[in-house]
Amino acid sequence: MRPIRPLLAAASVAAALALTATACGPGEDNAGGTPAASPSQGSDGKIHIPDDLKDRLKEHGIDLDKWRNGEWKNWDKDTWLREAKDYVNPIIEGLWDPDRMREAEEPERPVEDRDISGDEAVTDPTPEPVRATAVAPPYHSGAPEAGKVLFDGPKGSMVCSATVVKDPANPGRSNLVWTAGHCVHAGKNGGWYRNIAFVPSYNDSARPTAELRGSSREEIAPYGVWWGDWAQTSEQWIAEGATTGGQGAPYDFAVIHVTPEKGGKGKSLEETVGSALAVDFNAPATQRIERVEATGYPAAPPFDGEKMFQCADRPGRLSVKAEQPTMYRIGCTMTGGSSGGGWVARGKDGKPALVSNTSIGPVKAGWLAGPRLGAEAKGVYEAVSGKFAGR
Repeated sequence: MRPIRPLLAAASVAAALALTATACGPGEDNAGGTPAASPSQGSDGKIHIPDDLKDRLKEHGIDLDKWRNGEWKNWDKDTWLREAKDYVNPIIEGLWDPDRMREAEEPERPVEDRDISGDEAVTDPTPEPVRATAVAPPYHSGAPEAGKVLFDGPKGSMVCSATVVKDPANPGRSNLVWTAGHCVHAGKNGGWYRNIAFVPSYNDSARPTAELRGSSREEIAPYGVWWGDWAQTSEQWIAEGATTGGQGAPYDFAVIHVTPEKGGKGKSLEETVGSALAVDFNAPATQRIERVEATGYPAAPPFDGEKMFQCADRPGRLSVKAEQPTMYRIGCTMTGGSSGGGWVARGKDGKPALVSNTSIGPVKAGWLAGPRLGAEAKGVYEAVSGKFAGR
């Protein structure tokens, strides 16, 4: 069993014009602390790093000048930061150019049905495949909260899907993005991925792939490129997450706090896209959910990652380990690249809310599974929100 993992692209490094960095730690108790100082934007428009942040990075062997000149491509075990508190993601302006965005591949996280235990806990029959349908453009009209997460790993550039969610500490001004844990951290055998960025309404007009070559950045990313200046995933994913066996999948979720690449004190992400979804942490049982709609940018064949798709189905149950929470599972033909994409259901009040995210699927596409969002997920969410309260 493997998570739906990110696809790869040829390395293409743009000049680094500005950097910023913070550190984070997951957990329900806001572990990891709050940064002692924050990056600021100077009169020259560039991001300036406080000395204490520079010193903290140097403790991990990260020299910012070397980093922006390509040191981020060094994935030696000693330089691949693993611990939750070691998250750093310096902004490199222009790194995610249109070609690099287009060429990023999906994270392979397929599974084999025979790898799923299901003996000790409840697993419902495998659902019938539900054909993914293309979202009508412009995407911003029908799914303004959805977008792509771009990031770099040891094998190249990768892509996932993600959702803008509400921030209880900053109502109406959220900069929070929900995705899968395996889209920000490699799990037990690795560390934090690098150059993590969110692109809302990627390819908003659904232009054919052939027409995207030569497109401007504004055409592909009409609402900007937002860098993850903070990220948290579950302690379980960091400790157990793996590319095979579905390990860590019931805790495969993450929250990213983003900031615009150009910096400044302009509109928040929520204000920019005009919407953000509430998150439901009551983990409703499958019997109480009539319909879940999963959204994403599938990138593995027969898809190419350039267009947004959705699947709608009534969820069933999938047990990976008896001692861990049972996951939701729906029929869906979306492939890798859809990882991290939001699963939305309507609550008793009739309003849509995010109840899960895509985590794993079979080698031959036909279904997707996502974690039920309970206390652990709420702890991660509230910790990230709290770190940026009032900012």
